[in-house]
Amino acid sequence: MDFFTVPTFTFGVLYCFFVIAHDRRRILHCNVTRHPTGLWITQQLREAFPYDSQHKYLILDRDAKFGEAVHDAVGALGLKAVRTSFHSPWQNGVAERWVESCRHDLLDHVIPLNERHLKRLLSEYVRYYHLDRTHLGLEKDTPDRRSAATSTRPSKIVSFPRLGGLHHRYDLAA
Repeated sequence: MDFFTVPTFTFGVLYCFFVIAHDRRRILHCNVTRHPTGLWITQQLREAFPYDSQHKYLILDRDAKFGEAVHDAVGALGLKAVRTSFHSPWQNGVAERWVESCRHDLLDHVIPLNERHLKRLLSEYVRYYHLDRTHLGLEKDTPDRRSAATSTRPSKIVSFPRLGGLHHRYDLAA
């Protein structure tokens, strides 16, 4: 899990919290706040892991936001907290790569107006990320295992706009 900041149209700063599974690079939970606190993070963890989880570890950095309340919540969920070393973002490379992808694919092109707008944008991006965006680390598959389109006869290729037309998904016409 990690945070990243996003500037808004009115020059405010929003904090994006997310939890990502390392195996398929699937976003388990994502939310936005103006003021992240230990209690808010604890609630987000409850929402990310609502039932008995197959996950054993939770990798997090040494941010002051991840204080005692968060540490206690991680233990209560049956997870083992693994903290990265100081100033070592590469130790949680999957999370850092998702932040880079989110910025490059979406946030470098759109300036959110407010918290609600950013939540909607991130929701659309997570759907795009899971269903349409391929990953080299997954052998050019998507986190939700999209099946590749194949055809034995000549077919027309159709484009489906994603993220308001910022990206497209291409498929074979039926």
